[in-house]
Parts: sequence; structure tokens; C-alpha cells
Amino acid sequence: MSITAKIDDAEGLSFHETIIRQGELISDKLHMLRMEYYAPDSKKTLRQFSLAEAAYFLGVTQSNIKKLHLDGKGPVPTTSPSGRRTYTADQMSELRLYLDRHGRADFKKYVPHRRDGEALQVLSVVNFKGGSGKTTTAAHLAQHLALTGHRVLAIDLDPQASLSALHGIQPELDKNPSLYEALRYDDKRKRISEVIQPTHIPGLDIVPANLELQEYEYDTPLAATNKSSAEGRLFFTRISDALKEVDDRYDVVVIDCPPQLGYLTLTALTASTSVLITIHPQMLDVMSMSQFLLMLGGILQSISEAGAEVRLRWFRYLVTRYEPTDGPQAQMVGFMQALFPKQMLKTQMLKSTAIADAGITNQTLYEVERAQFTRSTYDRAIEALNGVNEEIAELIHKAWRRK
Repeated sequence: MSITAKIDDAEGLSFHETIIRQGELISDKLHMLRMEYYAPDSKKTLRQFSLAEAAYFLGVTQSNIKKLHLDGKGPVPTTSPSGRRTYTADQMSELRLYLDRHGRADFKKYVPHRRDGEALQVLSVVNFKGGSGKTTTAAHLAQHLALTGHRVLAIDLDPQASLSALHGIQPELDKNPSLYEALRYDDKRKRISEVIQPTHIPGLDIVPANLELQEYEYDTPLAATNKSSAEGRLFFTRISDALKEVDDRYDVVVIDCPPQLGYLTLTALTASTSVLITIHPQMLDVMSMSQFLLMLGGILQSISEAGAEVRLRWFRYLVTRYEPTDGPQAQMVGFMQALFPKQMLKTQMLKSTAIADAGITNQTLYEVERAQFTRSTYDRAIEALNGVNEEIAELIHKAWRRK
């Protein structure tokens, strides 16, 4: 059948006409849902955080924050008739600055921004196979780092734009430029500062994705064969070169790579100081990861010989969507821990209906209220999430040689 042939049950439309129409229909429905969830202007907002949550993100006790409030210091929280205190993310930032200015000189710093001599940390989240929890991991990590006081830039490098959607951006309607604008090889190339956007979370900016990113996969081999220009042959420097412009604005860059080993992923990896490889503990997924690692190692060796400087300080495997009561999964985790004891994160990201349910409304678990879930389900998921993100944050701080 030719591509223009008519297909069954499609109102006499060809295949390409049908899928375009259905794509537009899905987009329209998603926009309607966004208008419903984020009324009145369809922009995402962030909920307030309980006293316990504020204490966790600030790294202090609840009594410490209560005392500040009672002494008339710091921002004034919203107080319910029952006396329950809640804080906005901006108020948590204000509290962090207050604690940092008025804390003991010999005590820890509450603002974890980079200090003199500390390099920008660029962390790529990768997996060759879709469905490994890669985007969910990147989103929660970026938000956790921002809520704990870091200045974070999230880069959505996947043309499917799932990370963008989790931050309230619908690329086919919002018409936002992607990182492709800062990577392209023609005279329309832009600075990365022109494509960065703020999010609804203080301290977290994003470079959204769109389908145009796929053009980089086609442009790069063409540019590489252009003998009059070295740009294509040195494609692997394009993200690191773009980031130099905003180096002093951020502490950490989190890149959500596409689920394929193409030029976008390779360019991200050679810009990275650390790599997080997500892995679902099933035999087929581990086999797929084996092929991914073999291909990745060979390609990185080739581009290293071509002049790429791989600056990795660390890499780790993160087990995602883990069900500890599943015997074969537990065996697979034990197998990987035995093989890679130093590279496996100690904490696993558990499979959770709470994360899945939050995703239905394009939200992370940090954005939804605990009251919306069964408490035990929420607590189990948030404990695993925080454990993973704390472990990664500690690795970032160790890269800065902090105690």
C-alpha cells in the first residue's frame, strides 16, 4: 500500500493525513486540560509547602523555623485556623537567605551556590531504551536541587518534550525555541540565553524541547562532511560552548537526553561532568543497557581520538520503577550491585502509583499535596525520591570537594 492510499475507518483519509489530524486532536485536548488545571491563564503555579517540608528543604528542624516566626524573623507564613503553617517556595528561599546571613560563622552554609574555584556541574540522564524513568528522574532531580537552594538549568534534549510538558510547556502550542537554536550550524544560531525560560519553581530555569531538535541529527553529519568548516567535525563541543555564556548563572545543569545514541546524546555527554544511567531491573532492559554501553564506549573512544575532552567526575546507575517484592527484579538488582558495587546508587527509585498519578496532570511528586494520596503510598514514594536526590546532590558536592 502506498503512503497516500486510503486506510480503514479513517473517513477516507490517507495514513499521513489521519495521524496529523489525530496528533492535532490530542494537542487540543491537552491544551483544554491545561486550561482546566492551571486556570485562569494556563500557566503552572506551585503549591505551598508544609512546615515539615520547608524544614526538610532548608536542612533545619521544624522548631527552628517556628522560633523564627514567633520571634518575628523571616517571612510570615500562611497560618490556618488550626495553626498549620505553610510556606511558598519564594518564602523558603527568603528563609534560606536569612539563615545563611544570621547563622553561626563556623556552621554549615544554607545557600549551596558554587564558590570560587568550583566548576559548573553538568549532569546528563541517559538510557538507550524508553520507559526507564529517565525523564521522571531528571524532573524530580532538577526540582529537588532547586528547592534545596541550588541554581539549576534543566535542558530538555528529547524531541518528545516530556520534561517540558512536566513544567507546563506544550511545544506545538507555545512555540518555544529549543536548544537546537543554540546548536545549529547556520547564521540563524542563537545564544543559549535567548532560549532559556524561567519555570514556576524559584531557582529552576529550563530550555524546552520541540521536534526541531531532530534536525540536529540530520545537520551534524552534513556539517561533518563540509571540508571548508571544522564545526561539524567538532560537533561534540557545541553544548559545552553554548553553556559558557551562562556559566556564572547556575550551579548545576540537568540534561534529559533522548532515548537513543545519536548526535544529541553524544554532544550532551561530552559536555557533562557526570552521567546518570537509569535502568529498569528486567532482563530485557539489562540486555539493552549492555548493548548501549558497548556502543557508547566505542563511540566515545572515537570522538576522544578526534579531540573531544570527556570531563566526567563520576557516573552512576540508578535502578528505577523497582518493586522490591518482585523476586526476579530483586535478583537483578543484586546481580548489578555485585557487578558494579561502586557505580550503583545505594537508593533505588521505587515504582509508585503516586508518581504515576501525579504524571497524569503533568506534575511531579514535589508539586502535589500529600493529602491527594494514601499517606503510606505518598510517604513511601517521596522517601525513595528524596533518598535518590540526596545521594546525587552529595556526589555533586563531592565534585566540588566539599565535606
